[in-house]
Amino acid sequence: MIWLKKSTAIAGIALAAAVAASWSGLGLDWSGWAAVSNIATFLRNDWLPPDWSVLREAIRQSVVTVEIAFLSTFLALLVAMPLSFMAAGNVAAPWLRSVVRAFLSFLRSVPEIVFGLVFVVAVGLGPMAAVLAIWLHNIGVLGKLVSELVEAADPAPQEALRAAGASKSMVALYGILPQIAPNVVSQYFYRFEVAIRTSLILGFIGAGGIGQQLFLHFKIFKYAQVTVDVLVIMALVIGADTLSAWVRRRMM
Repeated sequence: MIWLKKSTAIAGIALAAAVAASWSGLGLDWSGWAAVSNIATFLRNDWLPPDWSVLREAIRQSVVTVEIAFLSTFLALLVAMPLSFMAAGNVAAPWLRSVVRAFLSFLRSVPEIVFGLVFVVAVGLGPMAAVLAIWLHNIGVLGKLVSELVEAADPAPQEALRAAGASKSMVALYGILPQIAPNVVSQYFYRFEVAIRTSLILGFIGAGGIGQQLFLHFKIFKYAQVTVDVLVIMALVIGADTLSAWVRRRMM
């Protein structure tokens, strides 16, 4: 049995040592868990009952959040599609593939919050900063994901088109794109789902949406209004997850 192997025991010991080292390195103290018992009292006294007077504005700001996520991800896909073909080993020249892959790696390596901080300074507070931040990061992510789909495409249709004298662009358009289109749509909706969560975080730096409203209510200690914001965010995330999962099931 796998659990009785020597290698499994060694891995378990190494994992336990890593957990102990991390706990010690962070300086965590068991006494800190005693504060958890205060959370129920805090929620009951300050967060309940919810202040439903902010529900209309919370819903309006959640729509802004969805618009940020949709637009930034869609624009990223438009840019990532041609870049993904340039980054695919079975389509692009080696030098071009190396350059584009390095560019996509750079975009993926910079978190959206860093892009957001830059764009808040550059273009000011509001949704524009969030759109640009998510757009740039998603170009890197979608470019990488789609390039892998291009490389994994069935070569038979491509070879048939080349034998018929089709150009490289025609091979990509008719021999590869129809194969990967369902997976591309699936990847888009997955990144859209992630972008909604990201835009919530970007709202904390003034990039608009329900995340910004949540942060402002926290700052002025309006916890009963925070409760409404959290409930709307939960509904938004669950709805986005459900839609994304449904679309991906249908497309795969």
